[in-house]
Amino acid sequence: MIDTEKRPVLAGLVALATVAVVFGVLGGLFAAFGVKVAGIGEGGGGSGSSGEAAMYIPEPTETESETAQQQPQEQEPSNEPSESEAPQKGINLTVGQSSVAPMQQIDLTGTYPTGEGSVLQVQRFEGGGWADFPVTMSVSGQTFSTYVMTGRLGVNRFRVIDTDSKVASNPVRVTVG
Repeated sequence: MIDTEKRPVLAGLVALATVAVVFGVLGGLFAAFGVKVAGIGEGGGGSGSSGEAAMYIPEPTETESETAQQQPQEQEPSNEPSESEAPQKGINLTVGQSSVAPMQQIDLTGTYPTGEGSVLQVQRFEGGGWADFPVTMSVSGQTFSTYVMTGRLGVNRFRVIDTDSKVASNPVRVTVG
């Protein structure tokens, strides 16, 4: 034994080391038990797993409710005014409001079946020609959506155009004011 009266510092260090070893062993046993209960490790854990991955993320697929929500939009004629019908493979643009107050949001949505990933530029009819409006968007899932705001009073005509192929949508009208 260590004479604690002659070497008190050494005795304190031995006691400290003994306590550390005891807590280390107990902590290790507790951690090993926790791992086993949680089923972490080689697959034969306490949760009854079969050795396969614990999490499976399926590939996204279109659900029946999404299909049902999209079909009426595609089949029903739009109530929004438009000057011409866009071909089915082209860009079909619709507007959410037929009239708005100045600087109120105007929702533009549509479909572009052959334009996945395309960038669309919003344009407004000004002075006898189409001018770029400072809004772009991209096509995802064959659809696109954005909004514009304008203070220009009267009837405003908008369309979108594919920046690469230059395919244009049907124009839509919105009365501002």
